[in-house]
Amino acid sequence: MKIEFAPLRLPLRRRLQTAAVVQWVFSFLALAQVCLGVFVLLCLSDWWILAALYVGWLYLDRDTPSCGGRRSHWVRNWRVWTYFRDYFPITLMKTADLDPRYNYLFGFHPHGVLVAGGFGNFCTEASGFSRMFPGLTPYLLMLPFWFRVPFFREYIMGGGWLVSSEKASASYLLSRPGGGQAAVIAVGGAPESLDARPGALTLQLLQRKGFIKLALKHGAWLVPVFSFGENELFDQMENPAGSALRRVQDRLQRIMGVALPLFHARGVFQYSFGLLPYRKPIHTVVPVTEDFLGRPIPVSQNPCPSKDDIDALHTLYMEALTQVFEENKNNYGIPEDKHLNFI
Repeated sequence: MKIEFAPLRLPLRRRLQTAAVVQWVFSFLALAQVCLGVFVLLCLSDWWILAALYVGWLYLDRDTPSCGGRRSHWVRNWRVWTYFRDYFPITLMKTADLDPRYNYLFGFHPHGVLVAGGFGNFCTEASGFSRMFPGLTPYLLMLPFWFRVPFFREYIMGGGWLVSSEKASASYLLSRPGGGQAAVIAVGGAPESLDARPGALTLQLLQRKGFIKLALKHGAWLVPVFSFGENELFDQMENPAGSALRRVQDRLQRIMGVALPLFHARGVFQYSFGLLPYRKPIHTVVPVTEDFLGRPIPVSQNPCPSKDDIDALHTLYMEALTQVFEENKNNYGIPEDKHLNFI
């Protein structure tokens, strides 16, 4: 394999962008293991008392991930996130304001491998979310597993970036009086990441109705969000349904709750292989005009929604998401004959 090396002379700005993405990828792929290792070593050292005190803190702080986490506007505005945004670059698109008197449930599609667009737009202020949607506070929901890792949980909650995706966490946000809360859920979840590769338009949505039920129970308005370019960031080993690799991945996902896509893209100093994403633009479209299908989709509170209620709203949501995609795909280089595939 011929290796294409990066030029020696690159603007400092480009180097800083790459460094910002390196730390982000490290945070998602290795920081949790490092933190766990540090905790174990602390337990086995003469400083074990610190580990014991931290265990006490974990017990006292056990509900924080499901109660909005901890938020730091300072961390959300770190300069590093601007470099992170510009690496791809990431752009947040909107057409009108969202009324902050209501709570919202944003359905984020597609999941991609590492949800780069979701992180850049909703966990930081790099793309200007608070400026574009004044009065709204976004929360990206993440698998509860990660909030059980010592020290790592403090990092991911440190900027109010992420909160637990368990039902109690979403209910806490969507039931807040006065409105202004936006819970962001990557609806396809971990299984969808196994299909994330350039050109893929397969979304795990047909059987995903839990978020619809949550919206109905709390009267949270639904906003279907599509992130164009999310699946273009990484290549992935071929793993068609039924293959040996896919069976292993599916089994591990069921056991661990975490998907393990075997992805690759580019490196730090060369463009031929590595775990850094490609420099491909991400355009995250938040369609909030009300010219069709009532977007954002108004939801009347129903504490005990029936199956028919859930199915009807789910169908409406899929229609709205499809129209978001169809109306915008030509702007982002997707051929006219390409359409979403719901499974």
